[in-house]
Formats: sequence, C-alpha cells, structure tokens
Amino acid sequence: MVNLDAVLELQERKVVRKKLAGLRSDRLVPAVIHNHGQPSVLVTGPEQQLTAIYHEAGKHHPLNLKVGSQDFLALIKDVHYHPVKRQIEHIVFQAIKRDEKVEAEVPIHLEGEIPAEKVGLMLLHQLDHVNVEALPSDLPDELKVDATVLAELGDKITVADLQVPAGVIVLEEAEHPIATVVETKAQISEEEEAAEAEAVEGEEGAEGETVEGEAGEAAAAEGGDKEGVSKENAKE
Repeated sequence: MVNLDAVLELQERKVVRKKLAGLRSDRLVPAVIHNHGQPSVLVTGPEQQLTAIYHEAGKHHPLNLKVGSQDFLALIKDVHYHPVKRQIEHIVFQAIKRDEKVEAEVPIHLEGEIPAEKVGLMLLHQLDHVNVEALPSDLPDELKVDATVLAELGDKITVADLQVPAGVIVLEEAEHPIATVVETKAQISEEEEAAEAEAVEGEEGAEGETVEGEAGEAAAAEGGDKEGVSKENAKE
C-alpha cells in the first residue's frame, strides 16, 4: 500500500526532447509541474515508484511534491503510456492551492451485489469516473453508488444516484447513465434466431396456402372443362 500523504521527492532535470530516451532506459520517468502561471518545473522520478503512486492516487488525490527546496501540493493531470510496453513515459502534475477549489477526476464504485447478473443478464458500464469540483481536502477517493437496484432488463443507475459527500460538486449531467442492465450477446443471438425461425415458418405457411389455392383453382378449372365436354357430347 502506497502512503499518498508522504512527501514525494522528485529531481529537477535539464534533459529534454531526444535525450529523454536515456532517462527512460534508466527506468526514470520525465515529468513536468505546471505552477499557477509561473514557469513550469521539469522533474523526473523512479518509474516503479511513480507507477505505484498513480495507480493509487489516480487523478483525484493531492500529492505532496518536493523538488530541491521547493514544495508543491499537486494533482496528476495527465499520464502518457508507451503504446506497446504500456510503461509510463511522461507525467503532468498540476500545482494546486489548499484554499482554492480544483477540478479532479474521481472513480465510481458500484456497491453491493448486482441481482441482474445472478439471473444471467449483463451490465453495460457507461461511466467509470466523473469530474468533480472541491477543495483539495474534500476530494473523495471514489464516489459510491448502490448497484443492488439493478435487477431487471432496462434497469439503470445514473449520476444522480451517486452518494456525493458535502463540499463536492459533480460536474457531469445528472441524467448521464453509469450502468444499464442489458441482455448478453448469447441471449440476443437466441432471440434473433427465434425471430428468424418464426419468419421462415410464416413464409413457408404463406407459400403452402398459395400452392393449395392454386391446386384448388386448377382442379375447379379441370372439372369445369370436363363438364363442358360432357354437355357437348350429349348434344351430339
């Protein structure tokens, strides 16, 4: 478990652009601290440590950074990964003030067992985090929502259902869905196959009626022809 309240010491760096590859080969992550309109501070830190901190802090937990004699309270604003190795290549920190509200990205936690999944239905996740506004000290590590209400097809939970603590403002639309109960692909395929089978049966039934009707008309016509011939013979 990472102690997110501990001071994270970073080293100031002079290396930029193409020379950054050398840092990364030494398992160091280049980063930058944006500082309230002042010149940004270029820094670097150990890849393993920064990866562990990002997994715990996300983009919502304030971090205490120390660079030489400078101290910063900051949020992680952006993280760039290598597209193949999936290793962190760069981090952007945003310095914040303890007495000023900030915007942050907070994960959503579905709380409780989901009845719909027990009966073979599937949960479509439509939102896994929300943007909030709050003082740094009020930023939650997650926002919970009761998932036990998801029981039947079509049931859903929205942003309005989130349990939001005092001092936190959710910036997403209240009606935005978080998760919705839907059918599994297998169930949808079965329904489509059943519908196709019914359609085929209906077409075959209609064809049978047509054939029977044509046969009856042919028989009637043949009977009429024979009757006409008999009458002609009787006249002769």
